[in-house]
Order: sequence, then C-alpha cells, then structure tokens
Amino acid sequence: MTYVTYATLFIAILFEVIGTTFLQRSAQFTRLVPTVLMAVSYAASFYFLTLVLRTMPLGIAYAIWSGLGIVLVSLIGLAVFGQKLDMPAIIGLSLIIAGVLVVNLFSDSISH
Repeated sequence: MTYVTYATLFIAILFEVIGTTFLQRSAQFTRLVPTVLMAVSYAASFYFLTLVLRTMPLGIAYAIWSGLGIVLVSLIGLAVFGQKLDMPAIIGLSLIIAGVLVVNLFSDSISH
C-alpha cells in the first residue's frame, strides 16, 4: 500500500466521523443544516472509500474505516456531547485499535 492509499482512507474516515457527528446534531433529521451536512459528509466518505478500494481489499479497508470511525466517534461523544465511557467500553475500543494495528502490521492481506 502507498501512503496515498492510507491518506485517502484517513480522509474517508474523517468524513464518516464528521457525518456521524452531524447525525447527532440533526436531531433525527429535524434540523436542515446538520442533516444536509451529514448527507454530504457521508457521500464524501463513501467516495474516498471507493478510491481506497482500487488498491486495498474491501474487507481490510472496511475494517480500518469502521474500526477507527468507531473509536473517533466515541471520543467525540466523550469530548463534545459529554457521553461517558465506562471501563468495558474503553477495553472494547482498545481492542478495536489493537485489531486495526494487527491487520496493518501483520496481515498478508495487505501488501506492505
């Protein structure tokens, strides 16, 4: 994989996290601006994810995209929305990060 592939994947993850943040702000689609920003962010996320799929297997790209998205959205929930993370949640999120690292560092599914 090239740095461009990972940079593009990171951009896809950022747009997904932004979209999910606006999903919370949309108040179940009752607020127009956050709803539109959510839709645009998700569309951008999927667009960049499709670019990644040119050089990275779907399963690996999706695992990284969703795993890091979960962790980042959880941190935004903590920092922005005041949502709490108990110890089981912290352990689970740590395992997600560990899983992404194992896939990227040790899997033969990704050509390094």
